[in-house]
Amino acid sequence: MIKENSITVVQALPSLNSGGVERGTLELGKYLSEKGHRSIVISEKGSFLQQLIDEGSEHLNLAVGRKSLVSFLLIPKLRNFLINNRVDIVHARSRFPAWLLYFTIKLIPKKSRPIFITTFHGPYSVNFYSAIMAKGDYLIAVSKMIKKYVLDNYQVNEKHLFLNYRGVDSKYFSYHFKANKKWIQSWYLDHPETKNKILLLLPARITRWKGQEDFISIIKKLSYFSANIHGIIVGEIKEGKSNYYQELIEKVKKLGLINTITFTGQRSDLREIMSISAITFSLSQEPEAFGRVSLESLSMGIPVIAYSHGGVKEQMIEILPEGLISPGNLNQAVKLADKWVKSPPPVVCRHKFTLDNMLKNTLKIYNQSLKEKRLN
Repeated sequence: MIKENSITVVQALPSLNSGGVERGTLELGKYLSEKGHRSIVISEKGSFLQQLIDEGSEHLNLAVGRKSLVSFLLIPKLRNFLINNRVDIVHARSRFPAWLLYFTIKLIPKKSRPIFITTFHGPYSVNFYSAIMAKGDYLIAVSKMIKKYVLDNYQVNEKHLFLNYRGVDSKYFSYHFKANKKWIQSWYLDHPETKNKILLLLPARITRWKGQEDFISIIKKLSYFSANIHGIIVGEIKEGKSNYYQELIEKVKKLGLINTITFTGQRSDLREIMSISAITFSLSQEPEAFGRVSLESLSMGIPVIAYSHGGVKEQMIEILPEGLISPGNLNQAVKLADKWVKSPPPVVCRHKFTLDNMLKNTLKIYNQSLKEKRLN
């Protein structure tokens, strides 16, 4: 039910298919609806659409993410929609939708304009196209790394730039969560090669910078210490990445690890896979803006060994600093993994990187921006 002093928020993104930005959109939409506010998402449809609606949000199906001049013909329709629905906040989560909404808002009389908010989800290439994310009335950065990137590359009002860490659902990724017997039986039926093994996990889509090659090398070195080690690589193979996947398979074969490393492809049960793993690895060659899966693992009490850079470093410093290693230092990773396999480190059960904190902070930013607008 919409409450009397509710606000109307529009989130804009290309589509509602799987991804971190999309999940964040759903989480915020659900939270706003539960708090009595009106949540609207403008995007193309996708696999998350029904969940979005079931959780209380409305949806306007427009191709605001299609990078074409024709898309700018949508501006009159968007303008009418924002005016007729008395939208208070427009929150752009992607660059092309941000451009469309930016020009749309400029065509609305100043007193009636919604506040334009953008979120920097990553260190976009610094160019004219990306500059739209710095044109928000208020800006959100998902980590200190991203906040620094914004300040280093764009002229923005620092008072209107907010650090708001992405967070994980600590109820879903609960401390010491264990997969149920039915799931475990099904897993070992599908992957008998992993039974009675010490499982080491790399959750990362198959792409050259995510660290699969380093992980394979680490497993090879660890196999000299223990024949009981087994590596699991969980992640989708997107279109255009099949050649790289074949390179990885060839490396596994060449190193004699065909029975020691399992590629699962995309999985919807990563939480359960984490729960039966001894260690999760974060080996991205480039700094991650945030690094959600490493935080999910830590929230469950599963230790993480991570390259010391980006948003993941920020999490690890607070939760498990001894898990940080120099980027590319495979020997350091092997030494630490061998130590932790024998004697797992304690992982703190409470931290600030929670979904609840992220959602509360987002609504706080909305309310602060509206308060400042009324004062001006």
